[in-house]
Amino acid sequence: MARDQKIAALLAPTVEALGFDLWGVEYLSQGRHSLIRVYIEHPNGISVDDCASVSEQVSGVLDVEDPISGEYTLEVSSPGVDRPLFRLGQYPAYVGETIELRLRSAFDGKRKFKGVLTGLEGDDVVIQVDDHEYLLPYDTIEKARVQLRI
Repeated sequence: MARDQKIAALLAPTVEALGFDLWGVEYLSQGRHSLIRVYIEHPNGISVDDCASVSEQVSGVLDVEDPISGEYTLEVSSPGVDRPLFRLGQYPAYVGETIELRLRSAFDGKRKFKGVLTGLEGDDVVIQVDDHEYLLPYDTIEKARVQLRI
């Protein structure tokens, strides 16, 4: 399990106890100083006060459990309109939307794909790029983000 997934599993009970859904966690190692970005979601939206209260509680959990050696910055925010996708179960809600994907290794000679999410087939994400449809295994996706509709 990747470090961001371990941190998400550690923080999910606290975030949910506060009445929010844990959308996902990004862990960015930057030498001796790292960044933990926690995305929270709520049907009524997310306010700055919501982020502050979750940050306070999550910070306490991280201090006690100490999953990261060294210094880190904690950020808590809404996933926003161009939201990152962290779990396969998040994809179906965005069928028909434009998404950007970056793979861990090249597929058909490229790592980056931008196109319309047409669905899922098992554990494959199906994306239409121009006139070509790609079935990309979910476990090969390093990063995915829904693009803002303009």
